[in-house]
This record gives sequence, C-alpha cells and structure tokens, in this order.
Amino acid sequence: MCPGENQEPKVVSKEDMVGIDLSSTVHTNDAVSDVKAAPAVNGVKKDATHAGSVTTTTPYGPHPADFLSNVRNFKIIESTLREGEQFANAFFNLETKMKIARALDDFGVEYIELTSPAASPESRADCEAICKMGLKRSKILTHIRCHMDDARIAVETGVDGVDVVIGTSSFLREFSHGKDMAYIEKTALEVINFVKSKGIEVRFSSEDSFRSDLVDLLHLYRAVDKIGVNRVGVADTVGCANPRQVYELVRTLRGVVSCDIETHFHNDTGCAIANAYTALEAGATHIDTSVLGIGERNGITPLGGLVARMYTADPEGVKAKYNLSMLREIENLVAENVEIQVPFNNYVTGWCAFTHKAGIHAKAILNNPSTYEILNPADFGMTRYVSIGHRLTGWNAVKSRVEQLKLEMTDDQVKDATNKIKELADVKTQTMEDVDVILRVYHRAAQAGVLGLGESVKLDQLLEAHREGNNGIDAIADVPATKRQRTEA
Repeated sequence: MCPGENQEPKVVSKEDMVGIDLSSTVHTNDAVSDVKAAPAVNGVKKDATHAGSVTTTTPYGPHPADFLSNVRNFKIIESTLREGEQFANAFFNLETKMKIARALDDFGVEYIELTSPAASPESRADCEAICKMGLKRSKILTHIRCHMDDARIAVETGVDGVDVVIGTSSFLREFSHGKDMAYIEKTALEVINFVKSKGIEVRFSSEDSFRSDLVDLLHLYRAVDKIGVNRVGVADTVGCANPRQVYELVRTLRGVVSCDIETHFHNDTGCAIANAYTALEAGATHIDTSVLGIGERNGITPLGGLVARMYTADPEGVKAKYNLSMLREIENLVAENVEIQVPFNNYVTGWCAFTHKAGIHAKAILNNPSTYEILNPADFGMTRYVSIGHRLTGWNAVKSRVEQLKLEMTDDQVKDATNKIKELADVKTQTMEDVDVILRVYHRAAQAGVLGLGESVKLDQLLEAHREGNNGIDAIADVPATKRQRTEA
C-alpha cells in the first residue's frame, strides 16, 4: 500500500525524412528461427536479410507461472468522456461527445464511461443522448457517487451499467465525505442492490485504494461480491502505487472475490501503464483509460500507451480486438478539442515514434525493422521514417534515398555524397530538399565525368552554381583545368 504522507523547439518536417515502404518489410515481435533473403525496401532489393519463419509465441507475453493473468483477455473501459472531462482544458459539448463516442466505438473499446448524469442537467441530457446513438461495439456506463439519489438518476438514462465509487482511505473519510466504513458498506449494498434490480451492470470501487486499510478493503469487497456485483474496482487515485504494490493488492483481491476486477491508475508518478499491465498479470480484467491520458491532474492510463503495451505481449490478439489504425484519428480529435498538441514522443502516434536518425540504427532498420522497433507502424496505420539530413547520418540511409530517387550511384559515390551531407549538416541541419539537391547534383556531375571521388571543393562549386540557377556542370567545365586545381587545392 502507498504511504499516507501528508525558446520553441525546432520541429523537423516529415518531408525532411525518408519514408519506408512498410509493405515490403518483415516485422515481428516473435523469436526468429531462420532467415530468408530480404524483400525489396522502397522498391529496391536488399542484400541483407529479414526475419523469416517465426515461432507463434512472443517473449514479451505473460509468464506461464501467471495462471491468473488476463494479459490476453482484458477489456478497456474508456473514460475520456468522464475522467477526461476533469482535464484542465476540457469542455465537451454534446456534438463533440458524440464524435468521440463514435470514434471510440469504431476503435472497438468494450466500454465508454460518461460523467455522472447527476452532475448537471446538461450532463444528464448528454448521457441520455449518447445512450440512444446505437453504438455497435461499446457499452455505455456512467460513474456516480455511492448515493441513492445519484443511482436513481443514473438508471433512468438508458445506460448499460453504473460505476459506483466512494473514498475509503483515512484521508477521504476524514476530509472528503466524513463517513466511516460501516456506513460505506451499508450504503454500497443498498445502491448495488438497487442498480441490480434494474437489470443493468454495476461496479463498486473504492477510491484511493492504495492508501486504504487492507483489512477494510477486503472486507468491503467481499461484502459487495456476495450480493452479485459485476466488478469491484481498485483505484490509485493519487498515482502513488508502484507495480509491485499493484500486483500484491490485485493478486490478494483475486483470491477474495469471484467477480471481475477493474483498475484505475493515475499517472502522477509515471507508473500508470506499467501498473495497468501488472494488474492484468495479477488477475484484473478491466482497465480504465482515456485518450492521451487526459484527466484530473496528470491524468490516467492513456489508451494509446496501454494498447502499445498490450500489442507487445499479444500482437495478433490486439489487432483482432481493436481497429488500431483509428488511434491517430481519435487522438487528433481529442487533442483539437482540448487545445493541446499530441506530444512528439507520444506512444505510437507521436511524430518521433517511428523516426530513426543514427546511422547504425538506420542501417539496421533498413535491413530488418525489428532490430530497433517493437511495434510495427503498419499495424497502426503509421509510417516509418529515416532522418538523413544531419551529422549523424550513415551512408546506408542515404543510399536508400538514392534508390528512391532512382539515381545510379556506386557505394563509393554514395559514401562520398554522405560525407558532404555530414559536412554541411555540421553547420545546419539539411532538409530533405537540401539532401536531394546534393544527391542530384553529385549524380549529374559524376555521370558527366566532371566530378570524381573526394573532390569536395568541386562539389561545393557545383552546388553553388546550382543555387545561382546555373547548370553547374557547364560552369565547372568552362574553368581551365589548372585554375580548378588551384581552387581545389
């Protein structure tokens, strides 16, 4: 349990990077048993090898000893329209809520959780409207206080289930609602029985579970489980828990209740995704998420981050359950409506997520993407890029660009041109247009026989002539050989 202690960055355009044809590469999280000759990358055959036939297991999945693990059998309760409304910038009108709900349904989340209809007249009207949308995949839940007044309103909205919550830590019992555990249990049983009588799902969750007394928690969970609650919830309300604490609590709870276990992790200390995954390993069945992790304070487990983590453990299962290519659209929709940018390092959809820069990385990626990627961007509708206009670039990455431009250059010529790119990039990063100019001018001059290997100064003259609108080759050819030699010296 947790202790109860009182200048704008430069953005490089994707146009300045080499796109990689994902359909032509082999990418797997599985162990490799043999290799085959590489298929074409960007339409050009490679001499190096790709992963060939593979085993059907992944080393990143659940351990055989975790017989209670639900890593391959979990459900997502998507809370952008409840927890996400508590984000500092959030204000969702009904039209926006319906767009988000439709997108989440298309993505395939099992549940969508809405703000309590008792919060305001508008919240109630919105809840009723979303319940009438006729979503195909997602059930609609609403989140209420453990109070009969809230429950009576909730069951009249048409939701598929009600999530009931009340604080159980000494902090919340003293400074929030002021009730003791006896009152909490009595009220919880009353509310749960009422909701159950309406024939819809009901979940009961403690709030601030990891700062609550373990004996109190287990007694309360056992009591609600006995009367047939569908799920009990564990909530790390202040983000204080670590994976070991999560595993211990959920595994203990799994031995006490027979119902499903839902978990809700705040991200104040950066453990939300790890805690969610660990909870599933320990026997939890449902994970709360929000798009981009938005919510109270630092928010909760992000949908994209959780899906990335689960994909690593069971790629085929996750692809079968969710429409992964929808993720970027959903995140852009939410980001626009809460007036934020999708972070550059966001899981899966950040603009750096599948961008490779270092020369050693680029070479390996071009040979077999699994060398430096655990996620296959194609499965998420994303594209892999290799950045080449910088001082760290390698000739293999530049060669890939040469092949895309359909230029005939030897490896030695590509290496020579790469040296010029690196030299210029020591002064400033080269755009893709800059790189293409260097390669085209080099190629044209080499084909014309006026540029040889190592003639850096002559290449500078050719590039300068090109910038001035001259052919460059003719300009060099018109200079007497003795003068060119003196200039190059």
